Amino acid sequence: MTILTARVPEELAGMRLDQCLAEIFPDYSRSKLQTWIKAGRVLVDGEVLKGREKLDGGEEVELDAEAEIVIEDNAEDIPLDIVHEDDSLLIVNKPAGLVVHPAVGNWSGTLVNALLHHEPNLAVLPRAGIVHRIDKDTSGLLMIAKTLQAHNSLVEQLQERSIEREYLALVKGWMTAGGTVDEPIGRHPVERKRNAVRRDGKEAITHYRLEQRFKRHTLIRVKLETGRTHQIRVHMAHINYPLVGDQVYGGRFQMPAECNPDLAEALRRFKRQALHAAKLGLEHPETGDYCEWSVAMPDDMQNLLKLLAENELDQA
Repeated sequence: MTILTARVPEELAGMRLDQCLAEIFPDYSRSKLQTWIKAGRVLVDGEVLKGREKLDGGEEVELDAEAEIVIEDNAEDIPLDIVHEDDSLLIVNKPAGLVVHPAVGNWSGTLVNALLHHEPNLAVLPRAGIVHRIDKDTSGLLMIAKTLQAHNSLVEQLQERSIEREYLALVKGWMTAGGTVDEPIGRHPVERKRNAVRRDGKEAITHYRLEQRFKRHTLIRVKLETGRTHQIRVHMAHINYPLVGDQVYGGRFQMPAECNPDLAEALRRFKRQALHAAKLGLEHPETGDYCEWSVAMPDDMQNLLKLLAENELDQA
């Protein structure tokens, strides 16, 4: 028996219990969740409710989830850059270009396929133990739970915003100071594959500070308080400092003035967002100890920074 717990988000107030559970635990089918409700395996503030009863938001939900195969994707022998592994937790350094979850157009060759080959028991966990994601073309640290207890702990820490996540991003423009972007994010009103800052969106808070400045670019260290899809990319574009190489939010490519040939060629060839998940800190699900991991930027970003620095010297 494994108990999963979650707090009902305020934005789900007024929804039925079965509908709320489908939002909170999306990796379980609605029919499975309804079966568990009827069997008394779901408690709301310690009480058994019927699936049609409406919730106020803020309630504590306990789900007695059975260990069963919830992932049906194929295991594939794809190399993993493992930063840390123990009985309950796996930390990997994802390369740019690797899709996290199978989806239309990418049913194989994903991180999930690699994880199932590395540890077949992850098939009984929602999303093969992955509790957060980074975009295909973003590199860096990802945490994976190896048990339902660890999965529950990591999800709770994400909800409580106690997990430390820092990114390194190279943006266009010369920033004068760090700051905070506190702007809600939701689906773009026209282009459905994009997100945008909008009043009716979900809360999104991004903190950033200067790491290194160049004449027309800035390397920043970004700390996430929330974890919306494309959050850093949307927020930086919103304040007119889009990420270098961002094919969705970066706007039309324009070559900066005073670029030497090597830098010009590197910028022209850089076709992914210059974003790297550099640091991850959390409370260990089993021991309760605070753990932290850091990984260096990949070669493509380091090479770009090197060329930017050399270009500064050429212009001096």
